[in-house]
Amino acid sequence: QVQLVESGGGLVQAGGSLRLSCAASGRTFSNYAMGWFRQAPGKEREFVAAISWSGGNTYYADSVKGRFTISRDNAKNTVYLQMNSLKPEDTAVYYCAADRFTGRVATTPEDFGSWGQGTQVTVSS
Repeated sequence: QVQLVESGGGLVQAGGSLRLSCAASGRTFSNYAMGWFRQAPGKEREFVAAISWSGGNTYYADSVKGRFTISRDNAKNTVYLQMNSLKPEDTAVYYCAADRFTGRVATTPEDFGSWGQGTQVTVSS
Protein backbone atom coordinates (compact mmCIF):
# COMPACT_ATOMS: atom_id res chain seq x y z
CA GLN A 1 0.00 0.00 0.00
CA VAL A 2 1.14 3.52 -0.74
CA GLN A 3 0.07 6.73 0.91
CA LEU A 4 -0.49 9.76 -1.31
CA VAL A 5 -0.81 13.42 -0.36
CA GLU A 6 -1.74 16.07 -2.93
CA SER A 7 -0.99 19.76 -2.70
CA GLY A 8 -0.98 22.84 -4.89
CA GLY A 9 -4.64 23.38 -5.57
CA GLY A 10 -6.31 26.76 -5.29
CA LEU A 11 -8.26 29.50 -7.01
CA VAL A 12 -6.99 30.86 -10.30
CA GLN A 13 -8.39 32.97 -13.11
CA ALA A 14 -9.08 31.50 -16.51
CA GLY A 15 -5.87 31.36 -18.53
CA GLY A 16 -3.75 30.96 -15.43
CA SER A 17 -1.57 28.10 -14.24
CA LEU A 18 -1.25 25.81 -11.26
CA ARG A 19 1.14 23.01 -10.38
CA LEU A 20 -0.15 20.10 -8.37
CA SER A 21 2.17 17.81 -6.44
CA CYS A 22 1.56 14.36 -5.05
CA ALA A 23 3.98 12.98 -2.46
CA ALA A 24 4.07 9.22 -2.02
CA SER A 25 5.24 7.06 0.84
CA GLY A 26 5.03 3.40 1.81
CA ARG A 27 5.38 1.25 -1.28
CA THR A 28 8.26 1.47 -3.75
CA PHE A 29 7.05 4.49 -5.68
CA SER A 30 9.30 4.06 -8.69
CA ASN A 31 7.88 0.64 -9.61
CA TYR A 32 4.40 1.88 -10.42
CA ALA A 33 2.65 4.06 -12.93
CA MET A 34 0.84 7.06 -11.49
CA GLY A 35 -2.24 8.94 -12.58
CA TRP A 36 -4.21 12.11 -12.01
CA PHE A 37 -8.00 12.12 -12.02
CA ARG A 38 -10.58 14.80 -11.30
CA GLN A 39 -14.15 14.96 -10.15
CA ALA A 40 -16.47 17.91 -10.57
CA PRO A 41 -19.70 18.28 -8.54
CA GLY A 42 -22.37 15.95 -9.83
CA LYS A 43 -20.03 14.21 -12.24
CA GLU A 44 -18.11 10.96 -12.23
CA ARG A 45 -14.40 10.81 -11.59
CA GLU A 46 -12.56 11.19 -14.88
CA PHE A 47 -9.07 10.43 -16.11
CA VAL A 48 -6.75 13.41 -16.61
CA ALA A 49 -3.23 12.06 -17.13
CA ALA A 50 -0.98 9.09 -16.41
CA ILE A 51 2.74 8.42 -16.44
CA SER A 52 4.76 5.22 -16.58
CA TRP A 53 7.10 4.15 -13.80
CA SER A 54 10.12 5.61 -15.59
CA GLY A 55 8.38 8.75 -16.80
CA GLY A 56 9.09 7.76 -20.37
CA ASN A 57 5.46 7.35 -21.37
CA THR A 58 2.65 9.78 -20.67
CA TYR A 59 -1.05 9.77 -21.53
CA TYR A 60 -3.62 12.54 -21.43
CA ALA A 61 -7.33 13.02 -21.72
CA ASP A 62 -8.24 14.86 -24.91
CA SER A 63 -9.70 17.71 -22.85
CA VAL A 64 -6.31 18.57 -21.32
CA LYS A 65 -3.90 17.56 -24.05
CA GLY A 66 -1.54 20.41 -24.90
CA ARG A 67 -2.36 22.29 -21.68
CA PHE A 68 -1.43 19.87 -18.88
CA THR A 69 1.87 18.06 -18.32
CA ILE A 70 2.41 15.12 -15.98
CA SER A 71 5.88 14.36 -14.68
CA ARG A 72 7.53 12.51 -11.85
CA ASP A 73 10.68 12.61 -9.75
CA ASN A 74 11.35 9.12 -8.44
CA ALA A 75 14.17 10.36 -6.22
CA LYS A 76 11.62 12.54 -4.41
CA ASN A 77 8.73 10.05 -4.60
CA THR A 78 6.63 12.79 -6.16
CA VAL A 79 4.43 13.14 -9.21
CA TYR A 80 3.39 16.51 -10.62
CA LEU A 81 0.66 17.94 -12.79
CA GLN A 82 1.48 21.25 -14.44
CA MET A 83 -1.74 22.88 -15.58
CA ASN A 84 -1.58 25.80 -18.00
CA SER A 85 -4.25 27.78 -19.85
CA LEU A 86 -6.79 26.76 -17.27
CA LYS A 87 -10.48 26.96 -18.12
CA PRO A 88 -13.54 27.17 -15.86
CA GLU A 89 -14.44 23.63 -16.92
CA ASP A 90 -11.22 22.42 -15.30
CA THR A 91 -12.75 23.21 -11.91
CA ALA A 92 -12.82 19.99 -9.86
CA VAL A 93 -11.21 18.10 -7.03
CA TYR A 94 -8.02 16.58 -8.39
CA TYR A 95 -6.76 13.22 -7.12
CA CYS A 96 -3.52 11.41 -7.68
CA ALA A 97 -3.50 7.65 -7.71
CA ALA A 98 -1.08 4.74 -7.87
CA ASP A 99 -1.59 1.77 -10.18
CA ARG A 100 -2.42 -1.55 -8.54
CA PHE A 101 0.17 -3.42 -10.58
CA THR A 102 3.53 -2.89 -12.20
CA GLY A 103 4.35 -3.18 -15.89
CA ARG A 104 1.57 -1.12 -17.38
CA VAL A 105 0.01 2.35 -17.55
CA ALA A 106 -3.71 2.36 -16.80
CA THR A 107 -6.25 5.10 -17.36
CA THR A 108 -9.40 3.88 -15.62
CA PRO A 109 -10.07 4.51 -11.92
CA GLU A 110 -10.66 0.82 -11.22
CA ASP A 111 -7.05 0.04 -12.11
CA PHE A 112 -5.67 2.29 -9.38
CA GLY A 113 -5.50 0.95 -5.85
CA SER A 114 -4.27 3.91 -3.81
CA TRP A 115 -5.70 7.42 -3.82
CA GLY A 116 -4.87 10.72 -2.23
CA GLN A 117 -7.39 12.86 -0.39
CA GLY A 118 -7.77 15.29 -3.27
CA THR A 119 -7.03 18.97 -3.78
CA GLN A 120 -9.55 21.55 -4.98
CA VAL A 121 -8.86 23.48 -8.17
CA THR A 122 -11.21 26.35 -8.95
CA VAL A 123 -10.92 28.35 -12.16
CA SER A 124 -12.89 31.58 -12.32
CA SER A 125 -14.07 33.09 -15.56
